[in-house]
Amino acid sequence: MKYIFALLFVGVMVTAQVKKEELNVMPWPQNISLNEGNFSLNKDFKINITGAPNSRVYGAATRFLRRLDGRTGLFFTQGFITKLNQEPTAQLQINCTKSGKIGLYEDESYHLDIESDKITINATSDLGAIHALETLLQLMQNNATSFYFPNSTISDFPRFAWRGLMLDVSRHFQPIDVVKRNIDAMAAVKMNVFHWHLVDDQGWRIEMKKHPKLTEVASDGLFYTQEEIKGIVKYADERGILVVPEIDVPGHGTAILTAYPEVGSKVISIAGGTVEKNAQASGFQTYTLERNAGIFSPTLDPTNPKTYQLLSEIFDEVCPLFPGDYFHIGGDENEGKDWDANAKIQAFKKKNKLETNHDLQTYFTMKLVPMLKKHGKQLMGWEEIMTKDMSKDAIIHSWRGAHEGMQPGESLVKAAKNGYKTVLSNGFYIDLLLSVDTHYLNDPMPKNANFSDVEKARILGGEATMWTELASPATIDSRIWPRTIAIAERLWSAEDITDLESMHKRLAKVSVQLEELGITHLKNKEVLLRNISNNQNVEALRAFSNVCEPLKGYTRNKGGTEYQMYSPLTLFADLCVPDAPDAMAFAKVVDAYLLKKDKDNKAIVIGFLNKWIVLNNQLNNLAANAPLVQPLLPLVQNLSDASKQIVLLLDGKKVDGKSLLELVEKCNTKEHADVELAVYSSLKKLI
Repeated sequence: MKYIFALLFVGVMVTAQVKKEELNVMPWPQNISLNEGNFSLNKDFKINITGAPNSRVYGAATRFLRRLDGRTGLFFTQGFITKLNQEPTAQLQINCTKSGKIGLYEDESYHLDIESDKITINATSDLGAIHALETLLQLMQNNATSFYFPNSTISDFPRFAWRGLMLDVSRHFQPIDVVKRNIDAMAAVKMNVFHWHLVDDQGWRIEMKKHPKLTEVASDGLFYTQEEIKGIVKYADERGILVVPEIDVPGHGTAILTAYPEVGSKVISIAGGTVEKNAQASGFQTYTLERNAGIFSPTLDPTNPKTYQLLSEIFDEVCPLFPGDYFHIGGDENEGKDWDANAKIQAFKKKNKLETNHDLQTYFTMKLVPMLKKHGKQLMGWEEIMTKDMSKDAIIHSWRGAHEGMQPGESLVKAAKNGYKTVLSNGFYIDLLLSVDTHYLNDPMPKNANFSDVEKARILGGEATMWTELASPATIDSRIWPRTIAIAERLWSAEDITDLESMHKRLAKVSVQLEELGITHLKNKEVLLRNISNNQNVEALRAFSNVCEPLKGYTRNKGGTEYQMYSPLTLFADLCVPDAPDAMAFAKVVDAYLLKKDKDNKAIVIGFLNKWIVLNNQLNNLAANAPLVQPLLPLVQNLSDASKQIVLLLDGKKVDGKSLLELVEKCNTKEHADVELAVYSSLKKLI
């Protein structure tokens, strides 16, 4: 009898109707309908491909099968998909009308039909089919004994054409495996542009055959060979992703000028007076690679013909490595100090009726347009390149916000209204370590802009932006993921998909799934915990990290510490992440308690507080043999003291209000270990 009941119970679970709100799909599809029944998986599950797709779909389907098998452990009998119509009777049929071209305007839509006995994917191009496979993976459900897909019908397509991630590999060089695993993660959430920031003040990262000096003196030996670059471009292509390289000029020029000082703008003093740096009278001003973060003066000389000769030769060698249509030339943060101090450059401005340094930079940038057009490339640059005389063929990359005295998206609106195609990064700067909610509610299409349809079409999309002054290969994944999943949804899904509670629930699930692609945002935390604890028990340290977040913005470097590009990124702040999990959970229970001050809600709140009270002794004991824990002790003391008093308050004991307020305010300090207590606002609510 028990056996029969068990079988009936399993049967009920397998056929139970899944609700939309139970799905963990990101980005959320444009149209999704759930139907009665399920498609049950077994070891005989196979895939067949028909139509006229690009061969990349075979690799994508094979990787899908391996990932699905890894999740289910079913030991599928099908191995590698290598040709069309390989398994005509397969349960999953994929049909693609044509070969997809990597770029912005290819059809990426797909139609996914799941029925009890078959699954069908129809897509115009293989790019759409690859997206459909990612959705199908996320749709998988399970009960105690089996895995299945809910019967459903999905029609899906992206809202924006440009859904990018920028990775800075100049400040901290990121090895090939880091680049590849992040491209895999991008593909998993339907992102399609990898913006590779390859050159800045801190390093030149491209092997050059004609100009080997660039890597000999300006890379610290950390660069990608041309074969490695071609390999990354191919790797990205196989996953439906366009690679856009960036060489930042004319500012951020220290690396280039370290190798070729003769094209710099700096003036030098010699006996008998001052000469221009590119004069023949003497040697040149020397430069060395920048080791700090920030904005620096070294700038290319826009009046020197040798500058353009060098750049033309660089583009001739670099452009063929990247078959895509776009090339990013930076153009940002040129302070013009060296231009202002150079009499020859000032005379050139006057002669050519260039009133400002912006006009001079436009002159410089316009010289690059034909160099890139020669290779079929469209010039793209940060918003500073946009002036009245800038070519309308240029793409404007909007990045500045309140920190720079700009309204969010101000340059994006201006660009679209002035006839430029544009991409938004303001609001998507993930290196600022802001909450995922901040990024999720940021939209490339400002609601109050009053765009015409033509102007709307000029907004290509957006880009998560990862600068790496404070990110190493060991920590970079935790700075990109999982928040970039939410940005991916903002750029793919319908404008009205903005429910934060739903986003957080789905994000938690998809975040863990990224681990199967090699993303280390979760597991590397344990490595850092062991380092900081001196390989002692890490439980208390982990618990404290779950209520702490790294300082936001660019406010790290407290107490006289200045991070160079070789400084350690193995400290407590490096393992903490935005959206500290226990802080978020505590915020919810505090709100529930304040809404209904019953016994159960109070017990949950006090449970959190009691956990933090004992952390003080635990971390002090740990610190006795772990010097890296010492900087945390004032902060954990503050949290423990405040928690003790709040417990007394909640238990109806007499507490001095002024003293309690002072204790809670001490939890708002940002003076210790480059972190802040993310529970401060919730503690304040309680009192």
